[in-house]
Amino acid sequence: MVITLIGYRGCGKSSIAPRLAKRLEWNWIDSDRVIEERAGCSIRQIFETEGEVGFRKRESEIMAELLQQDRLVLASGGGVILVEENRIRMKASGPVVWLHASIDALAKRLSRDRFAGENRPSLTGRPIAEEVAEVMAIREPLYRECATIIVDSEREWPEQVARRIARQIDLPVSDRPHDEQYPDAEHEGDEL
Repeated sequence: MVITLIGYRGCGKSSIAPRLAKRLEWNWIDSDRVIEERAGCSIRQIFETEGEVGFRKRESEIMAELLQQDRLVLASGGGVILVEENRIRMKASGPVVWLHASIDALAKRLSRDRFAGENRPSLTGRPIAEEVAEVMAIREPLYRECATIIVDSEREWPEQVARRIARQIDLPVSDRPHDEQYPDAEHEGDEL
């Protein structure tokens, strides 16, 4: 079984995935990082040289491979849901959790992320708040279609969201204590 986290960039997939995996005593992986490692360059550079079509092809190939694993929490790319084959594969592999946050919260998080512009391409060329609104208008119905669970990732710390997801999926969780102290150095950069 693979638990796939979906949602717009900045919703918390990469922060929540390791915490959920730790609770379940599973592995976790960030599909965007796998794509960058294999390509030897950033997603922004892939977009510049191959365009979005080239990137989505790479992404679909990586997703097909990762979704065959077992006991994996997968932080997917924000646009993975744009390809129908990816949506079908994710749902067939296990629970798909949409980490939902408001457009305002996403725009705030992305505007504070000093690496966002370096590593991720602008999808519209517009200011971040306008871009998030425009892109979410297209993606939100696809997130809803694909999700088996929808979780608000805006108002709680990543550990709290991970705990909520584990409860909703109803899988055995580790009895080991989990870090519940917020905020601290380990969570620096995480957003409520």
